[in-house]
Amino acid sequence: MPTSTFFNLNDSKRAKLLQAVEKEFARAPLSQASIANIVKLAGVSRGSFYQYFDGKEDAFYYLLKLHTDKRRAYFLSLLRETDGDLMASMDKVFRVTLIELSEEKHLQFLKNAVLNVTHEVEDSFTELFLGKHNEVDAMNQVKDLVDFNKLNIDSKQEFFHVMQILTSVTFRNIVDQLSRNLSREEALENFRIEMDLLSKGLSSADR
Repeated sequence: MPTSTFFNLNDSKRAKLLQAVEKEFARAPLSQASIANIVKLAGVSRGSFYQYFDGKEDAFYYLLKLHTDKRRAYFLSLLRETDGDLMASMDKVFRVTLIELSEEKHLQFLKNAVLNVTHEVEDSFTELFLGKHNEVDAMNQVKDLVDFNKLNIDSKQEFFHVMQILTSVTFRNIVDQLSRNLSREEALENFRIEMDLLSKGLSSADR
């Protein structure tokens, strides 16, 4: 996380610094990004940068968290709009993410994050649905909005595992779309098939 010095900057300076951070991580993945480029774009000294962040990793994961927080708020709003329909909400999140990855100004930053997946990047995506480190309050926030009558699970204790599965399917399909250059239609069809299989279940009813 950024230091208190960063948060004490006025809105304009903080926004300019984050724009520089995002521009550099859009140009290159984390491993190849340059602090020198960030400070040049932001018009600050290298020493000042280290007053705000521990290093480029700190800046990268903070920016990723801002994107994740925005999408988590959207996911929660979808659960409210769909009266707790988890599957419909996950489907909408996937569709909107595909649109953003093809059209949004943040396209290249998000692409670099997704295509250069690390454990931390995957954790950030998981936080979108499960909260940071699967924290209880964040899970309960989602759980309280879900209509369990629309899910075929035996107990709310299984909900965590359901979310793990849905998160993995969603994230892998996003990576797949970007890494294989699939069209939006192809990616949506692949996702639909997998979500339908999960909705129906994999075992025969008379088994």
